[in-house]
Amino acid sequence: MSNLFNYQALLYLACILAGFALIEVATTVGFLASLSTILVIIGAVAILIFVAALLYLGFRALLQR
Repeated sequence: MSNLFNYQALLYLACILAGFALIEVATTVGFLASLSTILVIIGAVAILIFVAALLYLGFRALLQR
C-alpha cells in the first residue's frame, strides 16, 4: 500500500468526523438554531460522500490483490 492511499484514507476519516461534529454543533449551539436544519443536512451529505469514498478505496485495495 502506498503512503498516498494511507493519507487519503485518513483524510476521508477526518472528513467523516467533521461531518459528525457539524451535526453535533448544529444541534447543541443555541445561536445557530436558525441554521440547524441546513447544518445537519450538510453534515449528513458530507458523511455519506466520504463514507462512499472510503468504501471505494477499500474495495479497490481488496481487488488489487
